[in-house]
Amino acid sequence: MGKVRVGVAGYGTIGQRLADGVALQEDMELVGVADMAPTLAIRALYEKGMPYDLYLVDGADKGEFDKLGIPVAGTFQDLLGKVDIMLDSAPAGIGAKNKVLYEKAGIKAIFQGGEKNSVADVFFHGYANYEKGVGKDFLKLTSCNTTGLIRAVDCLDRAYGVDKVAITIIRRVADPGDYHRGLTNALQIDKAPSHQAVDLMTIMPHVEATGILVHTPVTHGHIITVVATGKQKITKEMALEAFQKHPRIRVVRIDDGFKGNASLFKYARDLGHTRGDMYEIGLWEDSIVESGNDIMFAINIPQESVTIPETMDGIRAAMGMQATSAEGTAKTNEYLKIGLFKGLGL
Repeated sequence: MGKVRVGVAGYGTIGQRLADGVALQEDMELVGVADMAPTLAIRALYEKGMPYDLYLVDGADKGEFDKLGIPVAGTFQDLLGKVDIMLDSAPAGIGAKNKVLYEKAGIKAIFQGGEKNSVADVFFHGYANYEKGVGKDFLKLTSCNTTGLIRAVDCLDRAYGVDKVAITIIRRVADPGDYHRGLTNALQIDKAPSHQAVDLMTIMPHVEATGILVHTPVTHGHIITVVATGKQKITKEMALEAFQKHPRIRVVRIDDGFKGNASLFKYARDLGHTRGDMYEIGLWEDSIVESGNDIMFAINIPQESVTIPETMDGIRAAMGMQATSAEGTAKTNEYLKIGLFKGLGL
């Protein structure tokens, strides 16, 4: 098989990162990205020298791009004719409409968490149910919180077995740069159970899950506390051993300066990561505590970038590039250089 040809629909917060992620995969080719208007993200792409070809979706005004000197490689239909699979990160609801175009073009697609589950053949996670996505035409990724949550729960489940979990999500209210939610100084609680707990059970039906979500007026990262009941008693030492072996979990300590979500975002910037992105979830060693037969811990979710590795896994599954989760995630980790800081990933 030659390189898998990939396109990205929607060059926003997630689309930018998907494009960068694909470009790093040595067995994939990023054919181009598609969008509607010369947004700041598109203008930045142009100022960087147009490393990716740009295609315009139906309804876009090419004249607006011409005024700015932004080169356009063609239409969305042109892009669909050049790819094997599309990564759809268009605004929620648009992906379902785009699916009709993908079906007509005879190509596969992966949708991001904002779409309804019914848009896809499989609700997908690279570690927890990779094999169910192998060869399928349409996959849907879990949301950022669900992606990171499943990583941690699946890690313990594979090592020791997990019967049930109860979660509390302290959710950032908007991405950096977003204004649509207004300027806030309040916390807001959602009705229980949170969709992340329900989604976890969809991916991992053998685990009983419930949860509460609280919106907070911050932008850099969510924090989730998890109380897990194992099939056997899971001690702190057992949990820590499993977490430290996982390439996409970064175990941190408060005494080392990781005081919260902002510390992890700053650390990613200090590492020189583009946009301050971090592919791993942060897990506080200090938060791992035993409560009777349960184990409790807290994780940080870098919401803008956490789903990118699992999306690369999705391409590998849908295109049949690797047959198993172990093989697929290992290849993604290799090209994204995930886990190198702990001697894992390659």
